[in-house]
Amino acid sequence: MNFVTLQFAFFFLAVLGGGWVLRARPLVYRRFLLLANLVFYASGGWYFLPLPLLVSLIVWGTGRRLGAGSSRSCVFAAGVALCLFTLGLLKYYEFILQILNDLLAWCGSGAFSPAALADLPFPVGISFYTFQGIAYLVELRRHPEESPRSYLEVLTYLSFFPTVLAGPILRPGEFFPQLEQVPGQGAHLAEGASLILGGLFKKVVLASFLSEQVVAGVFQTPELFASPAVLIAVYAYAVQIYCDFSGYTDLALGVGRLMGFDLPQNFRAPYLSLNIRDFWRRWHISLSMWLRDYLYIPLGGDRGGMGALCRNLLITMLLGGLWHGAHLRFLVWGLLHGLALMLLRLARKFRPAPPDEDGQMPGKLTPARFCSWFLTFHFICLAWIFFRAEDLSTAWIIFERLFFWGRPGEGVPLLALPAIAAGLGLQWAGPGLRDSFMRFQSRLPWPVQAALCAFLAGIILRLGPEGTLPFIYFQF
Repeated sequence: MNFVTLQFAFFFLAVLGGGWVLRARPLVYRRFLLLANLVFYASGGWYFLPLPLLVSLIVWGTGRRLGAGSSRSCVFAAGVALCLFTLGLLKYYEFILQILNDLLAWCGSGAFSPAALADLPFPVGISFYTFQGIAYLVELRRHPEESPRSYLEVLTYLSFFPTVLAGPILRPGEFFPQLEQVPGQGAHLAEGASLILGGLFKKVVLASFLSEQVVAGVFQTPELFASPAVLIAVYAYAVQIYCDFSGYTDLALGVGRLMGFDLPQNFRAPYLSLNIRDFWRRWHISLSMWLRDYLYIPLGGDRGGMGALCRNLLITMLLGGLWHGAHLRFLVWGLLHGLALMLLRLARKFRPAPPDEDGQMPGKLTPARFCSWFLTFHFICLAWIFFRAEDLSTAWIIFERLFFWGRPGEGVPLLALPAIAAGLGLQWAGPGLRDSFMRFQSRLPWPVQAALCAFLAGIILRLGPEGTLPFIYFQF
């Protein structure tokens, strides 16, 4: 069920109304929320529903065994392995089969393709709730004094409908205390509404326009477009993926606030970063922190010298790239970011950064800060080419058009330029605009607030294209 549909609007109003009626009965409310989660997830296809039930069963059973004083390391490893096996079977089986077939062809044997796996549908959100389940097990192993949760509590945590499809990736400590408090419904109307309206504008107006009018055509057949058009499309995709994903996050956070849940921020002006490390502190923050806490640090982090640090960074970013999809281009994208982080750490070893070169734009504008921002932003944009292109050969054609300037071809709509500028400008002005709107809203009676938000949402939806484009991160 897409957030940008009337179907979801009616569903959410029903959830809000039911939560308001049941707010005085915490146990009944939690069961009602679980039912809403399952209905929401099943709306994308009933055949998907057994998967969160299965992953929750694995996580709950492993947690119970950890709490029973069993051989903690073996039980923990088995639980994590089962979670990863489920994820790998359904998300990476084609990738694994392709590697096996290539190896068989190299050895002179015939290829194979098991019929049982040929038509498996891709379950949306599986990467997100699988990572949440692993986070639950890691935290339970690190804190054995914590009591394991019941199966229904674990299932509610993994299937929480505002975040189940595309995050943010919740930690147990961010969710369970709020679930136990049974938050008041609609207590944060101004904040929730401002987040939802901002998310709608990013997704429906900016991301959809750039996707349909610029990015799709250029990235599908880059050889038909002139070099300036390809460059604009590269910038357009950087803005599109930001507006699309951060727009979804704003919608999820806004829906959560209206329900009384305070969900973690997932974006913080990433394109204003002055270096690649700061970018990963501001882009998809919940995934970045998950990779840091549950992969990079257990690998050894920065312990063991510069060689170990570089190895751990590369492994972390390669697996982070693979998390996004079973394709070589995602590995290349992860490798580029891993190499950039590694080179930054090597450079900082010999020349620590002055205080004014760490952080993000805007700030005191100096030549050094501007050069740092310019290089970081363009590295990110160029790396996105591998993320978006259908395959590596298409990516190379795009690079050829960029670096062998002057190739003739078609152009792109001029409206792409103000759309790109608006997407970048929101990272600088967005928080201030949201705060101003919230202050204005808070002075109005709640019926007027609701009417004004409905009116603005209608205008935003009218500005968007016909139909509803899926969110980019639904495929992950």
